[in-house]
Amino acid sequence: MGELYIYNGTILTMDGQCAAIEDGALLIEGSRIAYCGPRDLEKEQRWLGGRELDARGGLILPGLINGHTHAAMTLLRGLADDLPLEEWLTEHIFPAERNLTPEAVYWGSLLACAEMIRGGTTCFCDMYLWAHEVARAVEQAGLRAVVGEVIYDFPSPSYGELENGFAVSEDLIRKYAGHPRITGAVMPHALYTCSPSLLERAGRLARDLDADINIHMSETLTETETVKERYGKRPLAHLADLGLVDGRLWADHAVDLNLDEIERLAQAGARVSLLPESNMKLASGLANLAGMIGAGLSVGLGTDGCASNNDLDMFGEMDSCAKVHKAAVLDPTVARARTVLEMATCRGGLVFGRQDLGVLREGALADVIVVDVDQPHLTPMYNPFSHLVYAARGSDVLHTVCHGRVLMENRRLTTLDEEEIMARAREEALRLTGREVA
Repeated sequence: MGELYIYNGTILTMDGQCAAIEDGALLIEGSRIAYCGPRDLEKEQRWLGGRELDARGGLILPGLINGHTHAAMTLLRGLADDLPLEEWLTEHIFPAERNLTPEAVYWGSLLACAEMIRGGTTCFCDMYLWAHEVARAVEQAGLRAVVGEVIYDFPSPSYGELENGFAVSEDLIRKYAGHPRITGAVMPHALYTCSPSLLERAGRLARDLDADINIHMSETLTETETVKERYGKRPLAHLADLGLVDGRLWADHAVDLNLDEIERLAQAGARVSLLPESNMKLASGLANLAGMIGAGLSVGLGTDGCASNNDLDMFGEMDSCAKVHKAAVLDPTVARARTVLEMATCRGGLVFGRQDLGVLREGALADVIVVDVDQPHLTPMYNPFSHLVYAARGSDVLHTVCHGRVLMENRRLTTLDEEEIMARAREEALRLTGREVA
């Protein structure tokens, strides 16, 4: 990939100190950052010759990290809205997914990748069907992702019987072992769709392959009551009895957790991805973000799939996260802008198990975005952290770089054909639902 030089902007390092470097510059060599600091004209002369990206006085920050989504659900965007989770899932989403094909998942995932690149997301975690097709789309787009095949007790539209689901999961993890941008994980759907024996086997597979285990957990009060009725204990206690509460556990939603459970997760080294917009839309409730931060739990932020959000814009997700958690406890100091931005960058990197992700410093992965602040809604700018959370939009992203490769320059995608992807997505949506779409 050679050298890439990004200059003429303010760098937000998000490296713990959250330093702001005015008139900063980044030198990227291969997939890593070789220099991050003030612009140095003498050094710059020696660096010239590689590719350059002018930040045009904007903000240079780590690419945003989407901690949980279902990429191909772009094809189901707006299919069923304003419903409780159980009705939405069992009466609308599962029936539609029975008509999915590998090609539909591939084109739906490419559509998601295009949306994320445009919105400044460079890394995401995806749980869905035909996960190999999701990974194929990620490979083509140039993004970074943790990908897993969703498994549950009933037959899957993609792999059929459960035994095949475990085989697909193992094959995915082995295939992408050592890949620079794609990682496989074991992904049982949820405690109410997965038997204890399935979950125990998922745990063994994760341990044998040194992989994470990602699961929807404690999403609603209804889920908690269902698990208590079936197994006589709350979801986290049920997982713990199955030997799954450890550093491999990556839980999504985590709405109905008490403080003791939050502390138990933190002590175990587990991680969570919060999905406030999806939880608000489905009226599932809100996680105890302040308690999680206070306990030292690794907490990231995600959008969920487009069928329950309905977009993949992490800027909008940050805005919602900060505001709704303040309103929930009537405390404006909860979910401060800088903390929420950390959830989408450096804290999100820790949820992915990496200290070199979601930060800008020498040696870190070169996942970088530039936000154009020369906009009416971003003028004047007293505090860049505040603006990024409360005022910026995905459409303000000017350049997107992942693993040292430019995926978008001056709002133009460089790895994907947007027109073809949108046309094919419309065709697949028609086949999937039988409904004409614009």
